[in-house]
Amino acid sequence: MGAVLKYAVRMRYIDFNPAAEIEKPKRINSHDEKEIAVLGPEKIQALFDNARDLKDRVMFMTAVLTGMRQGEILGLKWGDSDWSSRQIHVKRTYNHGRFYDPKSKASRRKIDLAPQLIKALKEWRLASRFNVENDLVFPNPEGKPQNHTRMLRKSFHPTLIRAELPRMRFHDLRHTYASMLIEQGENIKYVQAQLGHSSIHMTLDVYGHLMDTVNQEAASRLGEFVFGDS
Repeated sequence: MGAVLKYAVRMRYIDFNPAAEIEKPKRINSHDEKEIAVLGPEKIQALFDNARDLKDRVMFMTAVLTGMRQGEILGLKWGDSDWSSRQIHVKRTYNHGRFYDPKSKASRRKIDLAPQLIKALKEWRLASRFNVENDLVFPNPEGKPQNHTRMLRKSFHPTLIRAELPRMRFHDLRHTYASMLIEQGENIKYVQAQLGHSSIHMTLDVYGHLMDTVNQEAASRLGEFVFGDS
């Protein structure tokens, strides 16, 4: 399918090959684990504190506290926020200069928001110049969608340098989000739903190595369930 769509792009039947955006599920091995960078609380704070302005700070907060993909964040609109239910609705992605529908049914999802992120988003909306036409949460200075490469070069990578953090991918903020949920002991199905994975196997393949395989409390509860308090 990828080859067919690539040929269609070359023949100018279509403008973009959607197969290029598909995440291929794969089992994590020791080599792959090293490629995933995960930030701890102190480094996360350093990232936020060294953002060049409020927009970048809130954008990085959104990435770390929602696990949204870069294209989903760049395509996020204020109308996608539901303050009453404290959720963001992922309805589109912005890649290669165009808006696209989420690549799967699972990607079109509702993400729960931390109170701190809600406060930051509301603060940014009050401080930003509201653009009625595009309604984008994190637009460029002209109110249009940000170019993803320029955002990395002008915002993300310089912030890593100022924060004295190792060079990493923006996608690693998504890995950071997932690792924090798992470390908190959240249900793996919840993690899958929040990340927008179409299959729980993908979630387990990518993040299964982060799950604790030793749990004496679970073993004790099992014994009490079978034998009672004796």
